[in-house]
Amino acid sequence: MPKILDGKKLAQELELILQKAIQSGLEVAERPPGLAVLRVGNDPASGVYVNYKEKACDRIGVRSFAKHLREDISLEELIETIKSLNDDKNVDGILLQLPLPDHLDESTLLRNIDPDKDADGLHPLNLGKLIKGEKGPRSCTPAGVMSLLERNQIKIEGKRAVVVGRSILVGKPMALMLEAANATVTIAHSRTKDLPSLTKQADLLVVAAGKPYLIGKNHVSENCVVIDVGIHRLQPDQENIKELKKTKLCGDVKIFEIEDKVASYSPVPGGVGPMTVTMLLANTVDRWQKHCGLPLTISNLLP
Repeated sequence: MPKILDGKKLAQELELILQKAIQSGLEVAERPPGLAVLRVGNDPASGVYVNYKEKACDRIGVRSFAKHLREDISLEELIETIKSLNDDKNVDGILLQLPLPDHLDESTLLRNIDPDKDADGLHPLNLGKLIKGEKGPRSCTPAGVMSLLERNQIKIEGKRAVVVGRSILVGKPMALMLEAANATVTIAHSRTKDLPSLTKQADLLVVAAGKPYLIGKNHVSENCVVIDVGIHRLQPDQENIKELKKTKLCGDVKIFEIEDKVASYSPVPGGVGPMTVTMLLANTVDRWQKHCGLPLTISNLLP
């Protein structure tokens, strides 16, 4: 039987560690960690994700400075909002919830976040630190994947890893983190020819393509480790599939096709998603400890 990589359970365990770190540092810091999540517009998925993050903050004792900004906010206004949070000494982490409305330039806005408060590791300076192997905030989803692998004692060194997807949010930093852990890494994407022949070579397959059910049994080898980063709501014509009646959510991988073939896999939901939120909290608590001159006790939770 394959091992299910339970991200929900691990996230709960790590939240307890973070909660204790906050409690032990409050007297010296004289304030809790602060996280500002900026949501622009009314994208339904963004609303769900921000709600998850606010609840997670409440659970461990992080003060939330979440802001829900109007859809038509100008680039200049949003930059001013970010700068005010950069200057706020009660805020340790800032996250810009993506995607943004079309009129806003994502790269410009990310560059305006103080790199020392960059809770999602997407500032160019922090991406540069990742490339150079230097310490700094790491992108939350790939950091969550690395934690999920490490805590389940899945060996990365020397393995052939294939990452499907090349976004700056997941695919590219994921490949860099795996390479830093001494895997041999290949990145596949929408222009890759004969994808199954490539993914079947993988000992470790990370799928972050954003396409529901892209990967099936013909894409994986025996005893492969499969990490499914995608999450999608099923279309009405898919909801009657026998294997899918338990949930209306699915990932990029047809788990029901591969679960008897692979060594381990992350489920959707309950795999990478909870770990992404936990790594956001970990980045924030780590920044808080640094800003308040506290011992950096949770650095080992971050890749």
